[in-house]
Amino acid sequence: MASGQTVATCESLTGGLIGAEITSIPGASRVYRGGLITYATELKHLLAGVDPAVLRTEGPVAESTVRQMAVGARQRCGADWGIGVTGVAGPDLQGGHSAGTVWVGLAGPDGAVVTELFDFGGDRSRIREQTVSAAINALLARLG
Repeated sequence: MASGQTVATCESLTGGLIGAEITSIPGASRVYRGGLITYATELKHLLAGVDPAVLRTEGPVAESTVRQMAVGARQRCGADWGIGVTGVAGPDLQGGHSAGTVWVGLAGPDGAVVTELFDFGGDRSRIREQTVSAAINALLARLG
């Protein structure tokens, strides 16, 4: 990471795979602060601070939800960057969203939050792998 900056994660459908990927690299302890695994909807509020009204009205698979997850990871773990991911790994629909619907959010040290919606294909495992790649690539793109 640039200039000794740190990162934290808030993961739903990936269940910790992003943190595992980051920590597979030697020296990760210098940059990875930790993560929140908010697989259950209520944990998005309890651990990451997602507004319960947002979860009620927009649901767990929504841009505003992933935005708050990224900010929550950053703030609660004391990191420069926060990554949030939420979506549907499948095979079943969730809240009207089909498998492969994934939101990735990135909260930066300047307070800006960027989000991106993906429509991944493949089975459950492939959707989760693609989510990990998309999240890490989003961070790398912002770091330049």
